[in-house]
Amino acid sequence: MDQNTRAGILLMIGATFVFALQDGISRHLGGTYNVWMIVMIRYWFFAAFVIWLTRRNGSLRNALRPARPYLQAFRGALLALEICVTVLSFVLLGLVESHAIFTSYPLLIAAFSGPVLGETVGWRRWLAIGIGFIGILVILQPGVGVFAPEAIVPLIGALMFALYGLLTRLAAKTDSTQTSFFWTGIVGAVVMTVIGASFWEPMIARDWAWMALLCVTGVLGHWLLIKCYEFAEASVVQPFAYLQLVFVAILGVSLFGEELRTNVVIGAAIVVGAGIFTLIRSRRATRPIA
Repeated sequence: MDQNTRAGILLMIGATFVFALQDGISRHLGGTYNVWMIVMIRYWFFAAFVIWLTRRNGSLRNALRPARPYLQAFRGALLALEICVTVLSFVLLGLVESHAIFTSYPLLIAAFSGPVLGETVGWRRWLAIGIGFIGILVILQPGVGVFAPEAIVPLIGALMFALYGLLTRLAAKTDSTQTSFFWTGIVGAVVMTVIGASFWEPMIARDWAWMALLCVTGVLGHWLLIKCYEFAEASVVQPFAYLQLVFVAILGVSLFGEELRTNVVIGAAIVVGAGIFTLIRSRRATRPIA
């Protein structure tokens, strides 16, 4: 393993840890305040960060003129709404079960990459996708007792995030990463301000400190992710993103008193295993023939 790859892996692990902290803070604040306001304030800080970063890199003029503005606007709005859905799932289900279900999003990306992007998905990846969804059923246990409707919320979030990922790949064919990142922050801030402004409610000083930390972790996590992809290929470091589930489980159990149920652990292991397999197969499928 060369030095750049090792640095990329360490940066990905750092990013997953920071994002897990962000999710824990969102879970804490979401239990007291409405989700719309929390995500709105978080996006204000995020928008300021992307403007600073884009100007620093001297690409603000290009970022303001994307090749597909409607596509960029839609994916930016979609991510903002997905974050709202996911934070809501933290409040309804807890961190552990929400993330166990949400980790299915790479399988959803693989499943829809054919109809959306025109990519070929081989039988091995389809088999892995099918096995992954068996893992989701193990987590949800739809035939055992009374099925909890709120368990669908993180699955909706995973679907939204998978669509966002596919649209991001589609946008990457005509726009730079910097342009897509800029539109993600700006459109998200506009959408959340329109929705969240009417949901404003007073926040005590202690929770403003948590809110500030939430904003910082959001920016720091994205910065670590950007640096990570500068050092190593996405297909190499992406499997390490699943460590976020481990970090989240530690936070959920130790700070929020959540329970690690056997079916959730087994189901999450199946989903993660299937997801890593699809990543490996995808990497082989896109590797140029020598």
